[in-house]
Amino acid sequence: MRLLLAFSTAVDRLNDWVGRIVYWAILVAVVISAGNASVRYLFHTSSNAWLEVQWYLFSFVFMLCAGYTLLRNEHIRIDVIVSRFSEKTLTWIDIIGTVLFLLPISIIIMYLSWPALLDSFVRNEMSSDAGGLIRWPVKLLIPLGFFLLILQGLSELIKRVAFLQGLIPNPAPKKHDAHSPIEGAAE
Repeated sequence: MRLLLAFSTAVDRLNDWVGRIVYWAILVAVVISAGNASVRYLFHTSSNAWLEVQWYLFSFVFMLCAGYTLLRNEHIRIDVIVSRFSEKTLTWIDIIGTVLFLLPISIIIMYLSWPALLDSFVRNEMSSDAGGLIRWPVKLLIPLGFFLLILQGLSELIKRVAFLQGLIPNPAPKKHDAHSPIEGAAE
């Protein structure tokens, strides 16, 4: 179990690092969006490439933060129901949900996304919009994002089993970090 917990720690660090990078991608998306809107209204000109960069950055944030969100236990739960269960029951729900739903669906989506990515890459697929960008980089985010989610799902599964064995404290409580720019500003 010690080796599995070391793997879990490495995965947690990876997804935490990705999440911190994505904080900056949000800022970049906001700056590009504001700049593009300003140029469009002030100079009556724009480029579809800038609109697509915003879309790419949104995709970057959404796809790559799935594992980070799972790491921080910030995914959606039905609190009215969940609040009635013991820690052990919640842990078993997490284990069953991870094994029966999260991992199989993530593996299937990651597997099914590869042909579209490879086809886009080989054909050098471009946006049909004038001035648009190549498409394969944004299609790469699908298998990459689900790969990070699968890794984090395995990490969470390891931690839940270790908790049930009494080896670690409950990993389920929300993990708030004062280093987060968003949470740091709120304080």
